Amino acid sequence: MVAPLNVGIAGLGTVGSEVVRLIEQQGRILSARTGRDIRVVGVTARSKAKKRGIDLRGISWARDPLELANDARIDCFVELMGGAGEPALSAIEAALKSGKSVVTANKALIAKHGLRLAKLAELHGGALNFEAAVGAAIPVIKTLREGLAGTSVQRVYGILNGTCNYILTRMEQERLSFAECLKDAQRLGYAEANPSFDVDGHDTAQKLAILASLAFGTEIAEKAVYVEGISSIAPEDLRAAEELGYRVKLLGVAVKTAKGIEQRVHPTMVPKSSSIAQVMGVTNAVTIDGEGIAPITLVGPGAGGAATASAVVADIADVARGIRAKPFGRPVAQLRATSKAPMERHEGGYYIRLMARDLAGTAATIATRLAEQKISIESIVQRHANGVDTAALNGKSSPVPVILITYATSEDAVYRALQAVQRDKVISGRPQVIRIEKN
Repeated sequence: MVAPLNVGIAGLGTVGSEVVRLIEQQGRILSARTGRDIRVVGVTARSKAKKRGIDLRGISWARDPLELANDARIDCFVELMGGAGEPALSAIEAALKSGKSVVTANKALIAKHGLRLAKLAELHGGALNFEAAVGAAIPVIKTLREGLAGTSVQRVYGILNGTCNYILTRMEQERLSFAECLKDAQRLGYAEANPSFDVDGHDTAQKLAILASLAFGTEIAEKAVYVEGISSIAPEDLRAAEELGYRVKLLGVAVKTAKGIEQRVHPTMVPKSSSIAQVMGVTNAVTIDGEGIAPITLVGPGAGGAATASAVVADIADVARGIRAKPFGRPVAQLRATSKAPMERHEGGYYIRLMARDLAGTAATIATRLAEQKISIESIVQRHANGVDTAALNGKSSPVPVILITYATSEDAVYRALQAVQRDKVISGRPQVIRIEKN
């Protein structure tokens, strides 16, 4: 008989408790699939007295994560405490140094210390699995690392934050403001009391940094990601997008270019016909473009106790099977260094919304400034404040919204043109610019 895989779990919040429950409920299935029993033999958490609705009888309680990580009975240390630093970092390092395998859902820790931990896993022979760190139940880590090992990935992009997708969905469908939707998301528990980490794009950036490393064989580098959040998006942008055949999503995009790997997080217009445009609410999705294959889109719950626990248990099952994949798909020594790609070099289409002043020659001035930067316009829409389209500036004293869609151009050219237009004083306020991502 093969000895059971003994598991220790640090962190018994929503996810940790669900992992204990799943291992208990799915014990026979897991044993049949992996060829050995999986047993939780040790746990630790901040409060031993807290009611969790799970049976912990027969499971030892460690005083702290480090004690659990050093427990000689444990084969697999599961870290579900969160946080980019202590105590998670020291506990995982201790477990790896003792030859144990580690499973974690901690995206912040992997984004910051993933290479350091991967080296320890390689050196001491344990696994370092983190499927639940990106997209929860969506198996994107295994897809990039193993399923597409023979494919040259050209681009990976997706909706990686359910909070932002929920807010943008509500704004579009109910014509509400960002502030109204954010308040409702907080009430429903989709957004934190301090939502900046989500809505400013940093959560997505951490996840994208991990995906980019797996997709392109580069060192994981969160600082190499350009980050822009969704708070500037207005209902009129979503209405215009709908009329023009687009939908606005906060995307994380990593793409191979002639100048290197471009990693960026920002609000993006995507064609309504694309798979990713259909993903609404708190759901996440990742699309992978590979050489010689049609785009692959993976869709599913990107957060939540049950979804995250499912991915954690799948990683534990891989440890039980004896699978020891390189954490980032290849030895750490073979990962290439990467640097932040200047966004001014980015090339693509743009949505531009201007508030044009009622002045003679305004339209001509805007057109001239765009032409000076060799920017070609795919479409232009001018409308009254009440939304009725007009063929030309309408002569009213208040500024008139003018919406432009450009053909592919450079970011630098767009902002040079807009700076010139602002100097000409033919627009009021700050122009709204949203990048367009084609299929």
